[in-house]
Amino acid sequence: MSRISQVFQNLKAQGEGALVGYVTGGDPEPRLTPLIAKALVKGGVDILELGIPFSDPIADGPTIQAASMRALQAGTTPKMVLEMAGEIKNKHDVPVAILTYYNPVFRMGPDKFFSLARSSGVDGVIVADLPVEEAVDYKQTADACGVDTIFLAAPSTSAMRLQRIVESTSGFLYLVSHFGVTGEQAAMEHSTIQLIQRVLPVTRGRVPLAVGFGISKPEHVKAIIGAGADGAIVGSAFVNIVSRRRSNVQQMLNEIEETACRLKEAAKQHNT
Repeated sequence: MSRISQVFQNLKAQGEGALVGYVTGGDPEPRLTPLIAKALVKGGVDILELGIPFSDPIADGPTIQAASMRALQAGTTPKMVLEMAGEIKNKHDVPVAILTYYNPVFRMGPDKFFSLARSSGVDGVIVADLPVEEAVDYKQTADACGVDTIFLAAPSTSAMRLQRIVESTSGFLYLVSHFGVTGEQAAMEHSTIQLIQRVLPVTRGRVPLAVGFGISKPEHVKAIIGAGADGAIVGSAFVNIVSRRRSNVQQMLNEIEETACRLKEAAKQHNT
């Protein structure tokens, strides 16, 4: 069993949902990413999702787009983000998943990318724009390196395609909560709860289900876990703190830790 799967299993046994926290590697500058990761872990994040900044992040809204630009302007490279993952893993007992688009993997070469990922202790990789139908060689390379391949499903995913995605994903299934791009939302859409209830019969007993996109408040997390999901993925809420507080690092770190703590508390309810 992979480290990511083990975390979900342990939390389920405790009646808790997982909090997956995302930040963009290198934002606002590379030296701060391990400190931001430390604040997230101290706040209670169960799995850390570290983004490789990319010039054309088509699945991301303005918040994460801006974070990618800041990180790229600070000189962040894919190799540096993988090295950051290694530094974080050396200090914290928390699984790390890399979120990227396929172009950086293609440019580096899947063999080299996953070799570096394995040597850095990366537990899983999410490629936001790689369809499962085109991922056979990619998955074989990842499997050979012992790295989870985490695929995404969306509200528009058909029942037949969902079955194929669930068969291919490992670690967890990343369920996109709504149409559109990433970003904080004021309220949880009822359609998200209906989507979870539609997908759960396919994932239950096979792979953990984690929900992302627009999840930013404790009440969102509580609703998602209450609907039966195994985890909630929060990104833009943390990235917004980095953006707002980047001129005062200690204030940034304190607010990230406090926000993570509130979100994690919301996940500590019985997950049936």
